Amino acid sequence: MDFDLTDEQRLLKDSIDRLVADHYQFEQRKKYMSEPDGRSATVWQQYAELGLLGLPFAEQHGGFGGGPVETMIVMEAFGRGLVLEPYFATVILGGGLIRRAGTPAQQQALLPQVTQGKMKLAFAHVERQSRYDLADVATTARQSGAVWVLDGAKSVVLHGDCADRLLVTARVSGGRRDRMGVGLFLVDPSAPGVSRRGYPTQDGLRAAEVTLSGVHVPQDDALGDAGKALPAIEHVVDEAIAALCAEAVGTMQAMHEATLEYLKTRQQFGRPIGQFQVLQHRSVDMLVALEQARSMAMFAAVMAAEEDASERRRAIAAAKVQIGRSGKHVGQEAIQLHGGIGMTMEYKVGHYFKRMTMIDKLFGDADVHLTTLAQLGGLFGKAKAA
Repeated sequence: MDFDLTDEQRLLKDSIDRLVADHYQFEQRKKYMSEPDGRSATVWQQYAELGLLGLPFAEQHGGFGGGPVETMIVMEAFGRGLVLEPYFATVILGGGLIRRAGTPAQQQALLPQVTQGKMKLAFAHVERQSRYDLADVATTARQSGAVWVLDGAKSVVLHGDCADRLLVTARVSGGRRDRMGVGLFLVDPSAPGVSRRGYPTQDGLRAAEVTLSGVHVPQDDALGDAGKALPAIEHVVDEAIAALCAEAVGTMQAMHEATLEYLKTRQQFGRPIGQFQVLQHRSVDMLVALEQARSMAMFAAVMAAEEDASERRRAIAAAKVQIGRSGKHVGQEAIQLHGGIGMTMEYKVGHYFKRMTMIDKLFGDADVHLTTLAQLGGLFGKAKAA
């Protein structure tokens, strides 16, 4: 399989690498974290000017028609910079849901605002009891005249505290874990009955707890066919996992590079500790884990657009397993080889490991996806069956 980038993709990579290098040095990131929203509004506008906010959307919606490979390039760079802005929540999750579940009229009305940086989105799906089951939705939606009425609560809504619109899943029919009956609704967070409590997460990003009490949502703000949103949600989540895999590779690469630099400069017994063979072996093991993760992130990017849900799910699960295992190994080695300094908030490697740990947990950790992979018959289950 040819993984060489096209000229346009190389140009995108150069542009985003320069942007992150110029605006996301570690000290700059700490300043952004101290802002009220925990991010930089100026950098967000630069994303819009560079076209990054419209990267995966069609040209008719103000986008550039990019695919999963272009998303992989951007997310890997964001992983190296530990980017704080709600790109993942707005473009990958929120924009992806509108692109896949919204009507043409909804897409035309909403996506241009996203590409211009005028609208931030958040996917409000996780509930306290749901764990990693996308079909487990207890929040309800019932029709009342010309509106839907939503009641329930959502947890750990990524960047939900700064979102201009929430994409909320709610059950319109069936039991709590039924695959049919899940609807997707566009909710104004300032509407009566909506309350949200924002807080920082362990990796320096932001999230919110959202409560819905008798919230009225117009019929036009229900995305797609009522009760049939789950397949689109599952596809978008698979695309989101592929994006997270790419971000994880950038995060691991930054940890590996920082560790190598430390081994070259830290002196012990009159020479750099990197000259000790046992530490050289451990740094090589980190590189092997990183390259394994990179290969699987590429595989996930290629398979993210696959319309066969079973094949796509199998590939994404395999990638998430490898990403989780590699990330844990690289992160733990980076912390240990740095010694005490690796545990401090003042040094960057610990921040990278925190983000890597959060990536592992998002949409299911390595153990969860290993179980999924086993249930699907392994990575090559269909070929074996044939």
